[in-house]
Amino acid sequence: MTSSDKEFTGSIPEFYDNYLVPLIFRSYAEDLAARVVDLNPASVLEIAAGSGVVPRALAPRLANSVQYVATDLNQPMLDHAERKHPAAYPIEWRQADALKLPFEDNSFDAAICQFGVMFFPDHGAGYREAYRVLKPGGTFIFSVWDHLRENEFAALATEDPPLFLARTPHGHHDAEKIQAELLQSGFDDVSVDIRADVSRAPSPRHPAIAYCQGTPLRNEIETRNAEQLQAVTDQAEGLIAEKCGAGEVEGKIQALVFAATKA
Repeated sequence: MTSSDKEFTGSIPEFYDNYLVPLIFRSYAEDLAARVVDLNPASVLEIAAGSGVVPRALAPRLANSVQYVATDLNQPMLDHAERKHPAAYPIEWRQADALKLPFEDNSFDAAICQFGVMFFPDHGAGYREAYRVLKPGGTFIFSVWDHLRENEFAALATEDPPLFLARTPHGHHDAEKIQAELLQSGFDDVSVDIRADVSRAPSPRHPAIAYCQGTPLRNEIETRNAEQLQAVTDQAEGLIAEKCGAGEVEGKIQALVFAATKA
């Protein structure tokens, strides 16, 4: 992972929320929300909340008495999430580094992270922090993307380098390794659920913009040549159209959802 892989700044949060969230994140957010509700927690910490798709899915399903704290490393993403969040469902928003969470030991019943752990510079350190802030008996639930070959639009968008998507969002999918890291961090009762879904968009242009302009792939493209963003987006659109058609398109997406308990 490079330093630019973590930079969700400028116009990226807006593109991310408008294009990428409905394309690949919303259905997994609903699934994560259901898993959390089943735990009946009194307190929830979200790590790497991004543009707020999980808070929008989860907060309305929690009792008003539940403490919900949403954090992210990137203040621009957190600001966007807070602006978009319904005022009727209050959340505490905190800028925080997942490897140095600003919370006391044994503070939360549940810790959640949707598609964020791939961005941790040190995965083990991130897992240990989640373990530390959980109460005994608390649960850590998080999702990671499976290999690029299981995620059609992302694979098509990266047929030509830069390789941000292969390197980071889709670069941490070894289930056995992740389970071992969780156990080494102190967790027990670790489970993994492979969840496939279908990503749908109104046109090939939508996923092309989503990946090329709504993720840090944009940073990598513009670092190579700032004038090539539209050309690379056009190329991704063409590849998606060639494979999936020129009208409404759909492609497979697949993720791994982990749950680990603190003894």
